[in-house]
Amino acid sequence: MLKYWILAARPKTLTAALIPVLTATALAYSEGHGRWQPALLCCLFAAIMQIAANFINDLFDYRKGTDREDRLGPERACAQGWITPRAMTRGIIITLILACAVGCGLLPFGGWPLVGIGAACVLFAFLYTTLLSYMGCGDILVWVFFGIVPVCGTYYVQAQMLTPSVWWLAAASGLITDTLLVLNNYRDRKQDALSGKRTLIVALGEQFGSMFYLLQGVAGCVCVAMLAFYDHTLCAILPLLYLVPHSLTWREMVRINQGRTLNRILGKTSRNMLIFAVLTVLALL
Repeated sequence: MLKYWILAARPKTLTAALIPVLTATALAYSEGHGRWQPALLCCLFAAIMQIAANFINDLFDYRKGTDREDRLGPERACAQGWITPRAMTRGIIITLILACAVGCGLLPFGGWPLVGIGAACVLFAFLYTTLLSYMGCGDILVWVFFGIVPVCGTYYVQAQMLTPSVWWLAAASGLITDTLLVLNNYRDRKQDALSGKRTLIVALGEQFGSMFYLLQGVAGCVCVAMLAFYDHTLCAILPLLYLVPHSLTWREMVRINQGRTLNRILGKTSRNMLIFAVLTVLALL
């Protein structure tokens, strides 16, 4: 049973949750504002919220019938019968309570506005799966909740302010992280169209999807390079190395084009995101 809960938590996706926190913490330390206690709490909150979002996605996609027999992505717990919908509901409640408890620990560092940010994280975790991902808004949510919210929030609870460099890093984090969602939507474009899930790739086509994947990685590097104007010179050099594995992965994605074989690109995209984060942290520190 524990094995199925671990699979439902999708541990490989935790990279996406932690990248903005780690890079924002590196920026805070490089500017003399680093504090390990709020940084650790931000890491825990991001990881637990990601698990909760994965549980929510598993349950509501099952109820909507999106996880059909022709599904190309990794197997889902409710659809496979590993975890009952009732048990998954309890799992969602427990993880959200844990996330809120950790979030309360951040109040001394960031004040009561964090309550509103936390509530928005919970609300949009539900709205993404139940509504917004079917309306082509998934990428916008990734930019906001894997870019602006975690980067700005993590920096603020350590520095008690926001600087222009934070916004460039937030943009870079959101763009790089969204490559994972774009890949998923690229792989599932035919099934999503049949399910009535109108992602940007369903609406604008396969060629758009492939270029969207490539150009978001390029744009992310441009954004992080802008930190060089704020005395982080190496940010214009080291993170650019990410473009090598990113472009190679893009070429492989386009060559495969469709089918379950694209699932191996998930791991490579996640790896590339981690490479970007490590290079950015090194450049900042």
